[in-house]
Parts: sequence; structure tokens; C-alpha cells
Amino acid sequence: MLARRKLADAAGRSRRSLPVSIAVEQPGASVYLRETWAFSEGDPARPVAHALCERLVKSMLWARGGCRIWVDGPDDLVAALRRHYSEDAAGRFDADMMKRVYDSPLEVVQAPRAAFPKSRDGSVAVGGDLKGCRIGFDLGASDRKAAAVIDGEVVFSEEILWDPSRQSDPQWHYDQIMDSLRRAAEHLPRVDAIGGSAAGVYVDNEARSASLFRSVPPDQFHRVRSLFHDLRAAWGGVPFAVANDGDVTALAGSMVAGVGGLLGIAMGSSEAAGYVTRDRALTPWLNELAFTPIDYAPEAPIDEWSGDRGCGVRYFSQQCLPRLLPAAGIEMDDAMPLPDRLVALQELMARGDQRAARVYETIGTHLGYGLLEYADFYDFEHVLLLGRVMTGHGGEVIQARAAEVLAAEGTERPVMFHEVSERDKRHGQAVAAASLPRIAPAT
Repeated sequence: MLARRKLADAAGRSRRSLPVSIAVEQPGASVYLRETWAFSEGDPARPVAHALCERLVKSMLWARGGCRIWVDGPDDLVAALRRHYSEDAAGRFDADMMKRVYDSPLEVVQAPRAAFPKSRDGSVAVGGDLKGCRIGFDLGASDRKAAAVIDGEVVFSEEILWDPSRQSDPQWHYDQIMDSLRRAAEHLPRVDAIGGSAAGVYVDNEARSASLFRSVPPDQFHRVRSLFHDLRAAWGGVPFAVANDGDVTALAGSMVAGVGGLLGIAMGSSEAAGYVTRDRALTPWLNELAFTPIDYAPEAPIDEWSGDRGCGVRYFSQQCLPRLLPAAGIEMDDAMPLPDRLVALQELMARGDQRAARVYETIGTHLGYGLLEYADFYDFEHVLLLGRVMTGHGGEVIQARAAEVLAAEGTERPVMFHEVSERDKRHGQAVAAASLPRIAPAT
């Protein structure tokens, strides 16, 4: 955000600046348009402007989603984007993922602004209904949660550790999820509906891309894609809905606070994000902010999955710990799993260790600037922070420091942080997920 501000300032002072229009298009859904700048050939700012344009397009793709990029700009900028998505490893990752999500190759189309498809946003009113006997589940990278809900009252919830990203057999995933559903069903007189929250991209209850299933070989992924349809069939075809865990985070915040215009961020094994419009509706956007760049520095940490630098996952999840713990003077065994390192950090924080406080303060500073970046893509005034990283007093420090950054930067509108209980920070997504399916009224 700050880099784009400087670019706009430089463009306003230069006679060699060139306006650039960019749009990303989802098939039959939303079209998201942005304006930026390039510079004429020979201007020293030209390479920087091209690089910032690529970063902007990446954020547009992962925040809003699309398989077609429209560009009204210089020929060499269009050529550079095409090379990036066909030749650079990080660009190929983005292109491959968009193809998996939308079943269509990613393409860069050069056209005059007037030929772009009209900008449009799609939204759908789902969730918020907890009537009846429902099961909600939340599938994370290090644990899975399930809740049984009767007319809005949680009668059972539990959390089970697992390690899905290393499992290549689709049947293993099916069996593990089914186990959680059965355990929740034992506390209900009947099952009227099942709703799920899971890391990844889901379209029509199908997994299109998900780190949970990253070890499943390509020739077996069709079994993962149909996994939730198979689960629904096993439960007699009850209303069944699965959504991205970030969207369910936002939905949970909207339900608790009774507001719209809310960005939800779950900071756990990865970063999950979701958005509820001011009309309290979900959108067809990707909202995969784990992959959006928030740090453009050349030495920014690399995301081990996408291979790109400065992505949100390395700042707003437990994946920041290998970098921040040593910097704060906290030594832990490199072989210690990240969830265990986070628990150790939380224990240090509970004992008043100032080194631990500095880690949380740093995460909060990053979050403040990250929210400035996200505010450039989403219309929100409310924020809900969930996930293991936010558990305990450290979560309070993160939120307070983020608020300080936003105040110091003079944001256009105030941001209100919403609180939930410690239990809801860990289990709120499973309960909100239970509200996703619509139950047909009795006739």
C-alpha cells in the first residue's frame, strides 16, 4: 500500500507517467478493476512501476480471483506479465492455481479500457441460520474441530490434532472427517444439516485448491474434489455446505457483532481470511490473503508453498515464528513443530517474558500495515481476529499494536476490532460453519 502511494505520488509529478488499467475476471462472476501507473521508456521509475504492477495483479488475483487479466497499458508491461505467469516459478504457481479453481487457463489480454468487461461484484446471502440440529466442522492444517448445535445452542465441541497435508490417500481424509461428524452426531437427536469450514478454495462444495490435500497426487485429486459430495450422500443427502475457512471466520464475526463490512482473519497454521459485505453477505471472491504480498522488500521471507516473497502467510500465522523467535533472542529446537513452538511462546508470554512480548508486538506491527493493504481491496470498518496465534494475552498485544499503527497512519475511517471468547477464538468457526446450510421449511 505504501509503495503504491509513493508510485502514485511520483506519477503525479512526472510528465512521463502513463495510466494503466487492470481488471481480473471470474467466469460468469465478478470483475474487479484497478488503475495504476507505468512510465515511458527510459524513465528510471519504469522498472519499479512494472514490478509494482505485477504485485498489484497478484493481490487482485488472490483477493478477488479470476482466470483472465485485462490490461490497458504499455506493450512491454503486458509482455512482462505474460512471461511472469508462464516462465517464473512464482507466477506459474499462481497461474496453475487459478486454472484449478476456474477450470480455465489464466490468460493476459491486452485491450483498451473501453473493451474491458463491466466491473461487477457478486454476493450471496448465506449463513447465520442455526435452527434445527446441526453439525459444524472446521478443517485446519494442524487440527480439525467439530460442533453439535441445537437451535443455536452448542451441545458439543471438540478439537482433534491431525496432519492432513502429509496424507496422500483421499480415503484417509474422508475417514478422518467422517469420524468427527459421527462424534458430533452422537450428541444430537437427529442431523438436519451439516456445514463445514476448510482451508482452501471451494466451489459448489468441491475442493478446487487446498493445502489440506497438497500431498494427494494429481491423478487422485478427483476423489478429493468429490469428497464433500460423498460425505453428504453418506448422511442421506441432508443440506450440506462447505466454505473457505476465511469466509467462515468473517461470517462468525458478523454473527457475533451483528455488523457487516467486516474482514475476518484467522491466524493459525496458515492465514485464512474472509469478507462479509456491508449487506452482511458473502462473496464469490477468493479472499486467499495468505498468498497476497504485503511486503515488497527483496529480502522478504519466502512462502515455501508458492515460492513467492512477502506473502501474508509468513506474517500472520505461526509460520512467522522461525523468523521472529531468534530475532527476539528466544532459542528453540529447529526440529520442534510450529504448533509446539507457539505453545512455548504463549507460556513465555504468560510468565511475563519481555522477549515473547516483542514477538507479539512485531506481529501486531505487521498486522497494522497489513490491514492498510487489505483496506485497499475491501470496504470494511470491522475486523475480527481468530486462530491459535491470537490465543492468550499475546493476542491482545497484537491487536493493540495493530490499532496503534492504523492510528499513526491516519486511516480514512476508523477500524473497530471485535472480541470473542477464548473458546470462540478456537471453535467459533465450526459453530458458524454449522449455520451455512439452508434447511427447507417444513410443509
